[in-house]
Amino acid sequence: MRGVAAACCAGLVEAGRVNAEVLVTDESAVGVTNGQPAAGGKRDRDEVFVEYTKSICPVCKVVVDAQVNIRDDKVYLRKRCREHGWFEALVYGDAQAYLSSARFNKPGTIPLTFQTEVNEGCPSDCGLCPEHKQHACLGIIEVNTNCNLDCPICFADSGHQPDGYAITLEQCARMLDVFVASEGEAEVVMFSGGEPTIHKHILDFIDLAQAKPIRNVNLNTNGIRLATDRAFVAALGERNGRHGKSINIYLQFDGFDERTHREIRGRDLREIKKRALDNCAEAGLTVTLVAAIERGLNEHELGDIIEFGLAHPAVRSVSFQPVTHSGRHVEFDPLTRLTNSDVIELVAAQRPDWFAKDDFFPVPCCFPTCRSITYLLTEGTPGESDFGIVPIPRLIQVEDYLDYVSNRVVPDYAVREALEKLWSASAFMGTETTEEKLRAAAEALNCADACGVNLPEAIANLTDRAFMIVVQDFQDPYTLNVKQLMKCCVEEITPDGRLIPFCAYNSVGYREQVREQMSGVTVADVVPNAAELQPLLVDSPYGSKIAGNGSSNGSGHGEGHGRVDGTNVGQRAVGR
Repeated sequence: MRGVAAACCAGLVEAGRVNAEVLVTDESAVGVTNGQPAAGGKRDRDEVFVEYTKSICPVCKVVVDAQVNIRDDKVYLRKRCREHGWFEALVYGDAQAYLSSARFNKPGTIPLTFQTEVNEGCPSDCGLCPEHKQHACLGIIEVNTNCNLDCPICFADSGHQPDGYAITLEQCARMLDVFVASEGEAEVVMFSGGEPTIHKHILDFIDLAQAKPIRNVNLNTNGIRLATDRAFVAALGERNGRHGKSINIYLQFDGFDERTHREIRGRDLREIKKRALDNCAEAGLTVTLVAAIERGLNEHELGDIIEFGLAHPAVRSVSFQPVTHSGRHVEFDPLTRLTNSDVIELVAAQRPDWFAKDDFFPVPCCFPTCRSITYLLTEGTPGESDFGIVPIPRLIQVEDYLDYVSNRVVPDYAVREALEKLWSASAFMGTETTEEKLRAAAEALNCADACGVNLPEAIANLTDRAFMIVVQDFQDPYTLNVKQLMKCCVEEITPDGRLIPFCAYNSVGYREQVREQMSGVTVADVVPNAAELQPLLVDSPYGSKIAGNGSSNGSGHGEGHGRVDGTNVGQRAVGR
């Protein structure tokens, strides 16, 4: 079964490559003369159709049919809106990895409660509705829309807009109750924004979460208050470990070049980030460095970010996130975007002594192409000649235990569960639950005979020696695929008691809906700080329309906008 699946995957990729070569090098094979088909001749397409799905129009948010195709060893999503025409986006930079990731898919877990009913179908009924295929590994509560930065790439359009809001203690308590009702004992809640640390009740929100059956709390922050308010950091440190529950800091950390900071965050924050990290270390807080990665800007800094994180006493993990092109950040070319596989290849290329591409595995709780992860064991002193790392997938045969499609190995349920939770969106290094899961998996597997390493002994001191790297590609209006959305395990908890998949919340119109409800101010279809999308559209070489950089004809948009099709009978995915 496995061999057949692998052969099929390889065949599809090879077809996507060979057919394109035939078009270029052997015109006679397809009846082409001087670049044109001969009379009565036919030619092969230069892409392989892989699947049919649903998506949305990036301009009007109408639900549209979509197709996934392989071309030149890459995976593209292509769709057509009756009014705005064809759109295409790169969704995965390695077709072989995309196809083979399917074997890591696992059955979802049914939540204890659903918050909405099925009416219009995905993505219009969030959520969670009974058609959703997974529970919430991670719940996000946005406590405000205000922010002390004005980041050019902000997918949430946070800042000082007239439609801003901040939740109350009572609202936060209800939102946490919805999460617990859905999960029973929830794994992780993340407080986000806006900038959550400037909310006057943020410590109270953390207290509320720790008083409920939620195992860990994450605080998503730009780090400005952590760098400037040591008393606040100390208060967080006092709460870390209370009731046996950890607090993890999810710190925006995009690189070391001044240009990186100014283009992603709008100002040079390098010293701010370092002070924030040092204050966290002093308070005993663990930190995840979260890097927004943009092609042509900071993709050369991935290895340096990992090396810096390994050396800093507060940092236990790094999360690389290709930038999401929604909110303010809409002026780009979706055919040249970075994807998960691109990031993994860059990490391996920048630190070849440490990493190979196959050290990273798809996360099975969400759709496997959404998120990849690896764990490391470190040895020696960072920066010294004795320092080294070993990716844990080289010690544990992870694939043997997560590969359910082939049923190559059917492990003990406890072992399988431990590994599933390790390769999960709820895993955050530095939290006791993740360390417990790693120990449990190691003790159950005990691969000393197979790989010559006594893994339980090797990870006896996880606090100092274990490290996690995550690659997460969130969907935007160009790349949204309902198939992936239906298995999303990262959910936004809304003040009105819904759990909405993160990518739907940011792409389909739910964010705007919630902001209107909370502020009483009508939110424009294009958020206030965003560049209007329609004038940026230009034709791609494949007849699709993409968001150009304004240079196609000197006027900021291309010539081929396509006539409005009056037969468009679609409706917006989310009404407001």
